[in-house]
Amino acid sequence: MSGSTLTGSHEELRTWLIGRIAEYLETDAAKIDPNLTFEAQGLDSMAALTLCDDIEDEMGLVVEPTLAWDHPTIDALAGFLLKTAAEA
Repeated sequence: MSGSTLTGSHEELRTWLIGRIAEYLETDAAKIDPNLTFEAQGLDSMAALTLCDDIEDEMGLVVEPTLAWDHPTIDALAGFLLKTAAEA
């Protein structure tokens, strides 16, 4: 999905984020709730930093290491990233 997330829809980015979180948590993507906080789903600080790296690699955006805490759900994060990408 490299690069395509910049012009993709909220749903595409949301699906990509769900897949990443599921991989970090070693669980099925169907078990990831996009409205629950990352913390409530068990995402630790190391996984949150890895998520930042993956976002930077996939979207070409530079993001703060606190990104997952500043936008604590998949839906909130997807909205922020789409807005940021549109402004870049």
